[in-house]
Amino acid sequence: MQLFDLHCDSIVNFRKENEDFLCKDTQFSLSDLKQFKRICQTMAVFIPDTIRGEAALRYFQEHKEYLDLLLRKQSQLASKATSAAEIEAITDTGKCAVLLAVESGAALAGRLENVDYLYECGVRMMTLVWNGENELGSGHDTDHGLTEFGRRAIRRMEKTGMLVDVSHLNDRGFDEVCEVAKKPFIATHSNVRAVCPHKRNLTDVQFQEIVRRKGLVGVNLFRNFLSEDHKDDLDSMYRHVDHMLELGGKDVIACGSDFDGAEIDEKLDSPAKFAASGDYLLTKGIPEQIINKMFYENALDFFYKNI
Repeated sequence: MQLFDLHCDSIVNFRKENEDFLCKDTQFSLSDLKQFKRICQTMAVFIPDTIRGEAALRYFQEHKEYLDLLLRKQSQLASKATSAAEIEAITDTGKCAVLLAVESGAALAGRLENVDYLYECGVRMMTLVWNGENELGSGHDTDHGLTEFGRRAIRRMEKTGMLVDVSHLNDRGFDEVCEVAKKPFIATHSNVRAVCPHKRNLTDVQFQEIVRRKGLVGVNLFRNFLSEDHKDDLDSMYRHVDHMLELGGKDVIACGSDFDGAEIDEKLDSPAKFAASGDYLLTKGIPEQIINKMFYENALDFFYKNI
């Protein structure tokens, strides 16, 4: 069993509840660690739209420090990684490799030099916006595009080596990222609109643009992004995977659970359950090679090439 997950919000929940990696009340937990051959989990510090400026930067720092505390406290379970080589070295020992990310560029506090600061803190990917607007641009609840600061931030991220994450961007913002970005970018936790027409999901054209740029798209388990009727979320996940493959996504498809940031069906609401869903995909005709690529190999290969 393997899992390389590009997005969860669990560190915010851990800090709020004074919990750790073995928490029994969160979707993400390492209580099933021994079931995994390899597991890499991205921990995103989610910045709410209500927090801006220096308060947003402090919010990031507080959660980063709490994550560092847990990594020291439970070093037998997990270690922080900042490169593909480190991911492999950590997972070779049976531990979980933890990647640090930021959800919402509000964490920059409107200062370009903070891209470098976040990178020095270990951040290797940043979701530009959340649902509303921040200093960089607009999320899917709004209709504006990137700001000039957002364009400069993308250029600085690419220069520094931090991945641009377009999940949550509205369509105009996505198009403008395509104008600015010179390197591959990713959608860490996004599905496809052709299967579920939520505007948070990607259009076929957007998905194919990420394919063309050799990026990554992580399948999101949030019920509202999987289907409108919620009849069978496991089958809905398969339909997103199948459509992504129809669009040429065999080297792009990955995992972006959104653990502890979303309502997730009980059949999928833990790392072990998510990884085990590969068996279901196999019964639906998805080749084992593709399943291995989706659940681990594509993300690792991408990190080797782009970090």
